[in-house]
Amino acid sequence: MQETKPPERKRVRLVIPSRSDPFLRNFTELVGGPLGRRSAPGMVSPGFFTVERVLVILTVVAALAGILLKNFCRTNGWETPGQFYATCYSDFPELFRNRGLGDGAFPFITQGSLFEYPVLMGFIAGATALLVPGAGTDNPRVLGYFDVNATLIAAVWIITVLATARTNRRRSWDGAMVALAPGIVLAGVINWDMWAVCMLALGMYFFSRKKLVLAGIFIGLGTATKLYPLLILGAVLLLALRSGRIRALLITAGAATAAWLAVNVPVAATNPEGWKYFYQFTQERPAGYSSPWFAYNLVAARLGWNPLEAGAINSLALDLFLLACILIAVLALAAPRRPRIAQLAFLIVAAFILTNKVYSPQFVLWLIPLIALARPRWRDFVIWQAIEALHWGAIWMYLGQATSGGSTQHNIDMPYYVLAVVAHMFATAYLMARVAWDIWDPSGDVIRRHRIDDPHGGPFDGAPDWLRINLRRPAASLVPWRKSAVTEGRSA
Repeated sequence: MQETKPPERKRVRLVIPSRSDPFLRNFTELVGGPLGRRSAPGMVSPGFFTVERVLVILTVVAALAGILLKNFCRTNGWETPGQFYATCYSDFPELFRNRGLGDGAFPFITQGSLFEYPVLMGFIAGATALLVPGAGTDNPRVLGYFDVNATLIAAVWIITVLATARTNRRRSWDGAMVALAPGIVLAGVINWDMWAVCMLALGMYFFSRKKLVLAGIFIGLGTATKLYPLLILGAVLLLALRSGRIRALLITAGAATAAWLAVNVPVAATNPEGWKYFYQFTQERPAGYSSPWFAYNLVAARLGWNPLEAGAINSLALDLFLLACILIAVLALAAPRRPRIAQLAFLIVAAFILTNKVYSPQFVLWLIPLIALARPRWRDFVIWQAIEALHWGAIWMYLGQATSGGSTQHNIDMPYYVLAVVAHMFATAYLMARVAWDIWDPSGDVIRRHRIDDPHGGPFDGAPDWLRINLRRPAASLVPWRKSAVTEGRSA
C-alpha cells in the first residue's frame, strides 16, 4: 500500500519590518540593512531561528531585563520610600503581607477575607501563594512570592507574544512590539494584569481562526481576571451590525458569558460578601493616581476649587466613556470600508483607559497587543512607549513624596507630575486619532495592503457591508474585499 504524506502547512510570505517600516529601516545598517526585495521570507525554511523562536528569545531577554530593574527591591526588600525611588514597586509583596496570602488565606475561598480584584485574579494570587514554601510574611517568603509570580508572568508574556504573532501569519514580526515593549518591561510585574492580557490575546487569536466558542471562553476568563476584555465584545457587536453576521456575536458573547458565570457564580453563592467587595470597592473608591480625575483634583486643591467626589467622578467617567463609544460606533458604521476588529478593540479600550477614574501604571499593558494588531507602526509605538516611561518615572517620584514623606531631592512637585499624566493622555489620544484616521481612510492602513481585508476578523474577514451610514462616499466604495490564494501569497 502506498503511503500518503500528510499535507504540508501552507507557507505565506512574511511582511518584514526592516523592509516595510520606514522607521526601522533606518536602524538596520549594523546588521546589513533592510532585507532585499528579491528575498522570500516565509517561503524558505529559516532553520532553527524561526520567527516565533526569535520572538520567544526576545521576550525572555526583555523579561530578564524587567527583573533586573526590580533587583534593588529583591535585594533590600519592598519598603517605602525606597521601592518608589528605585521604581521597583510591586503589588505582590504588599498583597502577600496585607491580604493574608502569606498566612494561608485564599481569596474568595477563605471566609472573611476581602480581595479588591476580580475572582480569577484572586485565584491566581492564592494559588501562587501556595507555591511558596514555609509560613509567615518574612522577607524570604515575600521574595519567593514575587519570584514565583514574575516567572509565571514571563511565561504568560511568551504566550501573549505568540498569540499576537499567529493572529496574522503574514505579519508575525508585529509580535516583536509585544516582546520588546518597554511598558511590559517596566510594568509587567506590578500586578497580575498580564494574565488578562494573555487571555484576551488568545481570545483574539481564536476569533481570527473562526473558533468562536474558544474565543468567547478566553474573553470570559479574561473578564473574570480583569474587566476590560469584556470591551472587545463591543467591537464584535459593531462589526456584526456592519456585516449582518449576528451569529458571530451571539456565539462569542454566549461563550464569554458562560465562562464568566462558571467562575463567578460558585463564588457568589458561597461567599457573597467577598464576591461583592470588588464591585463595591470600585464604586466607592476615589479617583486613582494618574487618572484625569485625580490630576484635576490636584490642580483644584492648588487653586482652591472644589474637588470632585467619588459619586460625581463615577457619573462623569461613565458619561464620557459612553460618549466615546457612540463616536466610535458612528465611525465604525459610517467609514467607507468596514473597520478591522483590532482597530475597534483598541479604540474602545483606549477610550475606557482615558475616561476611567483609575489609571494604574500597569494598565499600559492592555493596549500593547492591541496596537500591535491595530496599527503596527514602530515610530508611533516607540514615541508612545517613551512617554509612558516618562509617566512611569513621574508617578513613583510623586508617590515617594505623597505617601511616604521621602527626601525632597528625590521628589517631583505636583505640576510636573500632572504634566506627565497629561502627556500620557495626549500620547494615547494621538494613537487613537491615528487608528481612527486609518479607519476613515483605509489607504493608509498597512494591514490592508495587497487587497487584504481583516486577517484578525475571523467571520468578518471579507464580509460585505450590510449596514452603513453614508456620510461621505457613495455606495460604489462598498465593494467587499475577499482574499484569494494569489493575494495571500504576495509580498509586502
